[in-house]
Amino acid sequence: MRIPNKPIDAFCRSCFSLQHSSKPLLNSHPLITFHSPSELPNRSLLLRLPKTRAGADTMNEVRIDELTPESQKFSSDDIWSSPGWSCKIDMRKQVFCNRSLNMKNIVAVGFDMDYTLAQYMPETFESLAYDGTIGKLVYDLGYPSELLKWTFDWEYMVRGLVLDKKRGNILKMDRHKYVKVAYHGFKEMSKECKMATYGNTMIRDSFDEPDYALIDTLFSLAEAYLFAQLVDFKDNNPGQVPDNARMYKDVRAAVDLCHRDGTLKQMVAKDPGKYISDDPSIVPMLKMLRDSGRATFLVTNSLWDYTNVVMNFLCGKRTLGGSSPCNYDWLENFDVVITGSSKPSFFLDSNRLNLFEVELESGMLLNTDNGTPIPQIGDTALRFPQNGLKKACRVFQGGSVGHLHKLLSIEASSQVLYVGDHIYGDILRSKKVLGWRTMLVVPELEREVELLWKSRETCKQLRQLRKERDSIEDKIHRLSWSLKFGSVDVDEEQIISSDLNKLEIQAEKVRLCHQKAQRDLHQKFHKVWGQLMKTGYQNSRFAHQVERFACLYTSQVTNLALYSPDKYYRPSEDFMPHEFEILPCL
Repeated sequence: MRIPNKPIDAFCRSCFSLQHSSKPLLNSHPLITFHSPSELPNRSLLLRLPKTRAGADTMNEVRIDELTPESQKFSSDDIWSSPGWSCKIDMRKQVFCNRSLNMKNIVAVGFDMDYTLAQYMPETFESLAYDGTIGKLVYDLGYPSELLKWTFDWEYMVRGLVLDKKRGNILKMDRHKYVKVAYHGFKEMSKECKMATYGNTMIRDSFDEPDYALIDTLFSLAEAYLFAQLVDFKDNNPGQVPDNARMYKDVRAAVDLCHRDGTLKQMVAKDPGKYISDDPSIVPMLKMLRDSGRATFLVTNSLWDYTNVVMNFLCGKRTLGGSSPCNYDWLENFDVVITGSSKPSFFLDSNRLNLFEVELESGMLLNTDNGTPIPQIGDTALRFPQNGLKKACRVFQGGSVGHLHKLLSIEASSQVLYVGDHIYGDILRSKKVLGWRTMLVVPELEREVELLWKSRETCKQLRQLRKERDSIEDKIHRLSWSLKFGSVDVDEEQIISSDLNKLEIQAEKVRLCHQKAQRDLHQKFHKVWGQLMKTGYQNSRFAHQVERFACLYTSQVTNLALYSPDKYYRPSEDFMPHEFEILPCL
């Protein structure tokens, strides 16, 4: 829906002032911390909130603390197992539950590396990827040199968008796959154009490959932005670049080339602190999980040399050529590490890739038989990688999930919890194919939760305006029916017509007020794409995928350290629309 900008502020303010006090309750406190009721001091202010789909468990006592400074961060000691644990969890750090998960049933916890354990800084890393892709397009694929002058806005694109490769459009859809926001390049499509393209068809489009591309990982934001720039460039400069579909294919080829030739990874390896956020809670989290009796493993598509550099930085701030050179101490935090895994095919039963053991010093690959070393011809003894650890963590490349299960002695897929950032490559396949328990890392969620808390009064007002629109429209329909089919005399007809005219004027005012408030809320989250997890009143397609395939989701992987390793995560109760009209707590 396109929302017009019209001067109706005064009317909106009058609507919003109805049934509300001049000082909204706790409006200046966007941060929430959860306690058990017995731990709350007398001065604490309690607010009883209804359970929502986002709840992590059955606890619904909320304490609103004094505004926490934005700079306050959890230190490496602020984990559940630390002696001074205060039981306070900032709502932005909570683990949210879609599907019941009893951690006592989990025997192994696995992690992806890129954008899960290693959180890349988009302003530096994505800019690096963007510049590298531009260079490949110009120097390797023959695109105009004018592209070298382009710049990258790393905040413009968001996850959950869909690229229409043939038409050059960028779409945001709700959970039913209805297009709600659409741009051609950087130009917003009108409602009429949007409906003509995606609404008025005899057969509904699936919006999947090969004609569409899903922006479901943070790695894809730079290529999506570049694709939009190329679409605008093609429209303004006919004949200088290929058609939209070919341009997208070239962008993907350029991105893959940057990864294959080491352009990106060499720059990150030189100065990981410039591109990767430091999180001192990673090692304490892993230690807590291992102390609780769980096995831990790492499965990444990155190869051993790059994995070793990144994990050295994350686990000990060691860098190549730095004062603290890289070593293999970080392997003590894992039982098994699998590099070059080729996810998502790693999760498929049909995958028959060989599993090789990595010799740490040289990076040489050694043949194995399902993880058991195989002697090379001419050798008199087996050759084991030596890493000098107290409990050797074995490092492999390739293979499949069957190899991993054997290495960890996994008896049932439901005993594994896997944490990743990629809804398709990490979460969907591992959940849908294997039945692993899953946790999705959504870094954007931290800001989303904070803005949502600050906007709760606006959300309430929008619901009231929506009900008011519905009520007025019902009255209009009733009066219109009376004029058309009722037996009314001339005087009654005049009265009804006058009332109908007044209602139609009121309905238009409320409609414009509702649309303006909706636009303001939309732009508070993102000027173009709005709320990550919503599209209007419906969950976004991205949110729908999170709900379907992620048992848990949270903003950072180390938020797992804020809870007991034996915690029973319980979802909130599901509600159907008819229940919202019946149950007063909703």
